[in-house]
Amino acid sequence: MTTASYQLLADLVLLLHFAVVIFIVGALPLIVAGNRAGWSWVNDGWFRAIHLAAIAVVAASSWVGIECPLTTLERWLRRQAGSPSYGEGGFIQHWVTRLLFYEGPWWAFAVAYTLFALLVVAVWIRYPPRIRVTPRRTKDRA
Repeated sequence: MTTASYQLLADLVLLLHFAVVIFIVGALPLIVAGNRAGWSWVNDGWFRAIHLAAIAVVAASSWVGIECPLTTLERWLRRQAGSPSYGEGGFIQHWVTRLLFYEGPWWAFAVAYTLFALLVVAVWIRYPPRIRVTPRRTKDRA
């Protein structure tokens, strides 16, 4: 694989990471607004379960000190490309990195993620997801 290929993959992982963050953060106000506006899709069981699971993994990982696998993968790809992990690079890397990564004590992030997870749980309780149960088909007996 070429250096440019590793760099491109690292940028794609960074964009995926950004999309995951947008999903986790953006889904919460969308769920609340959608319930107030009568949008039934915001209570789809799969959507809500994935949202809850995503923030639960982020919060739990932060408390036990596990780095996000997307961060780990991106750093590895950047090392393979021979480029620095953060701070320098192209337009995408520069701006998405500035939006995603902050300096601070680990516990501050763990507390913030946990509070956000609790808010997601509160919204789950206030606006419960719609779980569809599909009836099993039986063979017609003639």
